[in-house]
Amino acid sequence: MMDGEIWPTMDLLRSEPMNLVQLIIPMESAHRTISYLGDLGLFQFQDLNAGKSPFQRTFAAQIKRCGEMARRLRLFKEQMAKSGVVSSTTFSMGSDINLDELEVKLVELEAELLEMNANSDKLQRTYSELLEYKIVMQKASEIFHSAESRATAQQKDFNKFVLGEGSVDSPLLFEQEMPADPSKQIKLGVISGLVAKEKSITFERILFRATRGNVYIKQVAVEDSVTDPITGDKVEKNVFVVFYSGERAKSKIVKICDAFGANRYPFTDDIGKQYQMITEVSGKLSELKTTIDMGDTHRANLLQTIAYDFELWNLLVKREKYIYHTLNMLSFDVTKKGLVGEGWCPVFATTEIQNVLRRATLDSNSLVGVIFQVLETKELPPTYFRTNKVTSAFQEIVDAYGVAKYQEANPGVFTIVTFPFLFAVMFGDWGHGICLFLATLYFIFREKTLLQQKLGDIMEMAFGGRYVIMMMSLFSIYTGFIYNEFFSVPFELFGKSAYDCRDSSCRDAGTAGLIMVRETYPFGVDPKWHGSRSELPFLNSLKMKMSILLGVAQMNLGIILSYFNAKFFKNEINTWYQFVPQIIFLNSLFGYLSLLILVKWCTGSKADLYHVMIYMFLSPTDDLGENQLFVGQKFLQLVLLFMALVAVPWMLLPKPFLLKKQHEERHRGQSYMPLHHAEDSFEMETHDDNHSHEEFEFSEVFVHQLIHTIEFVLGAVSNTASYLRLWALSLAHSELSSVFYDKVLLLAWGYNNVVILIIGVIVFVSATVGVLLVMETLSAFLHALRLHWVEFQNKFYEGDGYKFAPFSFALINEDEE
Repeated sequence: MMDGEIWPTMDLLRSEPMNLVQLIIPMESAHRTISYLGDLGLFQFQDLNAGKSPFQRTFAAQIKRCGEMARRLRLFKEQMAKSGVVSSTTFSMGSDINLDELEVKLVELEAELLEMNANSDKLQRTYSELLEYKIVMQKASEIFHSAESRATAQQKDFNKFVLGEGSVDSPLLFEQEMPADPSKQIKLGVISGLVAKEKSITFERILFRATRGNVYIKQVAVEDSVTDPITGDKVEKNVFVVFYSGERAKSKIVKICDAFGANRYPFTDDIGKQYQMITEVSGKLSELKTTIDMGDTHRANLLQTIAYDFELWNLLVKREKYIYHTLNMLSFDVTKKGLVGEGWCPVFATTEIQNVLRRATLDSNSLVGVIFQVLETKELPPTYFRTNKVTSAFQEIVDAYGVAKYQEANPGVFTIVTFPFLFAVMFGDWGHGICLFLATLYFIFREKTLLQQKLGDIMEMAFGGRYVIMMMSLFSIYTGFIYNEFFSVPFELFGKSAYDCRDSSCRDAGTAGLIMVRETYPFGVDPKWHGSRSELPFLNSLKMKMSILLGVAQMNLGIILSYFNAKFFKNEINTWYQFVPQIIFLNSLFGYLSLLILVKWCTGSKADLYHVMIYMFLSPTDDLGENQLFVGQKFLQLVLLFMALVAVPWMLLPKPFLLKKQHEERHRGQSYMPLHHAEDSFEMETHDDNHSHEEFEFSEVFVHQLIHTIEFVLGAVSNTASYLRLWALSLAHSELSSVFYDKVLLLAWGYNNVVILIIGVIVFVSATVGVLLVMETLSAFLHALRLHWVEFQNKFYEGDGYKFAPFSFALINEDEE
């Protein structure tokens, strides 16, 4: 609508009236037109190219191009996440950004970033190799030094023993066994390197077996984890030195090292060369470290530059991809040099959409404007309810069952009140209600902050339904006042109790009962009833009868809404042969039961309502005796029983025959028509999906009506019984709360011990929160949900529509690819 013009009032009972609209858009203004419609978010396009694959559509190349740009942005996002760089959330879409320039820029940034990554990986690998080489040189030299020292000491001891003692055990050929020629001494080869610590034992065993024990291996553990040059991961490793003899053994050792991923490095036994090589490697490591740090700084600066505009680029690419996806839903007309699109829009938004189309034409400097025309159709429009942050959660509860048919009566209007109220009937405790209310206030006061955060699944669900929980908590406080329960403890909030004990000791309160000394307690259950001998029978009777009254009232509301649906859609058959017999049948039985409950409450009669209802069917002509509540009750029961019996065939028989007659009249009316309507009738046939030419299956319609009648008759009984869950869950909640208070808190208080009291308080709070505030809340929520979906909505709600899904940039998901 125009700026400053007031939008029509929100109407949740009926969905918004919709128009099927055709748009003929010139090519030069097509992109801008779709973009402006996406900003508005009130037009749902229909796919006119459903028979074409994505690759055959007009703008497939542009979508592929946007996909490539999105891939580059995902690469940037991954690199920023690895480096800990956070993208800027403050950006403006005020200035137009050239997509071609952005594409060139993204290509350049990708090439630069990939080159930096490649160079960094190469330098890091070289650095890791040199660091491993240095470790091997240090550890291997230590092995050689310790071995040489030990060998020298052993040789001295041996010479001292042999030459000094002159024992008879001295080898006779000692001098002859020592080879005089050094060239004839055996030269052992050496292979050194690093192997993963977890593989070291297996590595040593394989080497021993492969060479048949003809090697000597020495391993030393490296104190700190080492970065592996191949994988880049931190790994705990051992330095190994293998001595071998022969080329064949060397070949085997090399293959085993490769199989175990052991990195081999050359080693010399010359001490001078060892120190020289360690010095050279240390110098290279220092130079490489400086180069790597400079490269990381340059890469971090590049990522910071990308992060500053990342969100803007990401949103722009998503918008462009979304626009071209929508353009692909339009048909391309070569002769008219334009695009033809069809879609749904709310009637109230027609003027605003036309204004947007005119603005797109002016901004794109097009000489031809967009043609906007409303089409006549028999196709079922989408369902659109305008909701706000309070009503949207209640509407989601209804939509989870099924989306309302176009302009069908919406249960969401009544769910706003009935859902939290039925929940509160089962959850009635004003102490627990206050706890829920305080938790909800946290979500409401911090909703702007929490909307920008990623919450867990459970927290996200609770936050989304914060206003539902708030209403549930407020109604729970109200019903808690009626039940007079604060964590199962009664209070005299509205005045003094009407009852008192027979004596000061109050010992016979649970046996002999109380006496009435004052006027009736003004609001809710009298606090003295709690703990008395009459508490459970009284509350059971009260809550059971109250559940039946609430259930019959809500089911009557559902049947009345079916009347308004029939009246709105001008369906006289449903009015007279569905609504009327259903309302008569339900109230002849359970409406009468509700009347008996109210009369019994008002008169204080002791009549047995079970006996009255059972013998109303078994022996309708017998005298009621002491169960008679009012004059003429027997005659009224006979009339109501007769009306209930008549209502069943009234629901079953007339409707199938009338539908058959209606179909025949419609078919006869379409068979004969004036000649000047022939062309129109052909168009109607092509757009009507041939519904009027389907054969009318009378047997199928009759069976369907039979099933519907049986379902309603049996459902009237089962649904009424189903509302007794209100009584059962309310009783369970009250008893659990009482058990936690009496058996945990009061029991701990009775020990007069601070430690036991603290433990008792902790257990009481944990049980209250975990069982009563979490599990019982979820249980009561699910039962209230079932009562609405099954017992209430099946009386009138078809729920076979489909949601209005407009083309809107506001619906772009952050995780959309």
